[in-house]
Amino acid sequence: MNYEYLISIAVYMASVICIGLVCAKRANKNTEAYFLGGRSLGPWVSAMSAEASDMSGWLLMGLPGLAYWSGLASAGWTAIGLAVGTYLNWLIVSKRLRRYSIRVEAITIPEFFSKRFHEKNHVLLIISSLLIIVFFTPYAGSCLMACGKLFSQLFGASYNTMVIIAAVFVLVYTFLGGFLAESASDFMQAIVMIIALITVLFLGISHAGGLSAVIANAQDIPGFLSFLTSASPTGEVSGGAAVFGAAVPIGFTAILSGLAWGLGYFGMPQVLLRFMAIRSESELTRSRRVAITWCVISLFAAISIGVIGRVLFPTAYMAYGAGSTENIFILTATTLLPAILAGLICAGILAAAISSSDSYLLLSASAIAKNVYQGLLKKNATEKQVMWVSRIVLILITVFAIFVATGQNQVIFSIVDFAWAGLGASFGPLMLFSLFWKRTTYPAAVAGMISGGVSVFIWNFFVSKLGGIFGVYELLPAFIISSLVIVIVSLGGKEPTPEMQADFASTCSAAKENA
Repeated sequence: MNYEYLISIAVYMASVICIGLVCAKRANKNTEAYFLGGRSLGPWVSAMSAEASDMSGWLLMGLPGLAYWSGLASAGWTAIGLAVGTYLNWLIVSKRLRRYSIRVEAITIPEFFSKRFHEKNHVLLIISSLLIIVFFTPYAGSCLMACGKLFSQLFGASYNTMVIIAAVFVLVYTFLGGFLAESASDFMQAIVMIIALITVLFLGISHAGGLSAVIANAQDIPGFLSFLTSASPTGEVSGGAAVFGAAVPIGFTAILSGLAWGLGYFGMPQVLLRFMAIRSESELTRSRRVAITWCVISLFAAISIGVIGRVLFPTAYMAYGAGSTENIFILTATTLLPAILAGLICAGILAAAISSSDSYLLLSASAIAKNVYQGLLKKNATEKQVMWVSRIVLILITVFAIFVATGQNQVIFSIVDFAWAGLGASFGPLMLFSLFWKRTTYPAAVAGMISGGVSVFIWNFFVSKLGGIFGVYELLPAFIISSLVIVIVSLGGKEPTPEMQADFASTCSAAKENA
């Protein structure tokens, strides 16, 4: 059976490598082609690659694991926040960002911020590049963790060895084909992910005795199917059944924390780059519809698999803690399907993990090579030199991501939780103000970005320990603090330069004409 799993996953991995080879020639023309695909993505590729790179391994492992462990509440409110955030980001940010990025000739998010505010000392460029490294490296590590858990469970192999193999695989095809290969493979991976989710969902319902049987069994667990209470596993087993304590009310703070996940989208570089890379602004409307449809179906299926898994395998992970429940998708697929098909379905986890890790690694490399090396250290660097530096940085960041991933007992959801907050609070408020408020000043941009990133660290490690309302997900207070800082500093200083106002006015005029 292990060989059958191996054959299925090997076929999938070979397909991804082929995509990298096919895209290599086009990707290596220049830095715009390597880092932004030459702004040539179609609406379907743009939408589905954005969602695949955004969701990462936590969609098929972290989210079902959370639902399996504690029920609908935490997973459900988070999914609602993500769905709303996805829709609003595509609706209000996508068109203006694409237009503005062309106006200022930017091909990375740090470069957009730098050119948007006409900075000469590269402070915004450096800070935003460093923030991408700080938050994306552990994010990439969480994706490699998903691969390690997948391979070690399927093949009984060393977890750390599997992490390294997965990292080398991602590195090779990202190294070859850049953003274009990444986007094309992410499109394929988005298809694999949603097929895997839907297949396991329906098989699980069938083997559990139908939807009514799933609901009836889940209702026997205190608080499991409620959006206002959380189930409380004790970790004990009695009479072949898991033992639960009384349901725990989740409260307003927990609900707010789940919904706050949606704010992160306004600052997610891997999604924002797809807005910049699409070949035509007019195609963004279709992309939005594709993206939100894929998102809602995938989130619903992932949570449902966690609920069904609790019914099918009630005692599977009780002795190992919350982190181990992230394998529930793998357990369900390998139990209900023949090995060769289970291998193909589990390739969905591999797809989810590598579709995100390639984005994070390439974004981190571009932050250093394009923004720091060419933007600051060697302004006359050739296109070839920039791409070679990016590849060297890719290797170094991958090594560090491997280091992050080698703690097998970490919970993927927790790592993604923190990195999502950091990027969302650092870039999200500034992105919105940059696109929609002409009074935003350069000093305010610097202060807002720094205050957002720092607030995430302070709130997570210190303020949240106070409990109560202070236990809210750090993204929300950090987002608010960053927004307030941008407004206060902007209003307290000089108006933006005439050149900055001219760029803004030109972008707004184009928006009105298109409307």
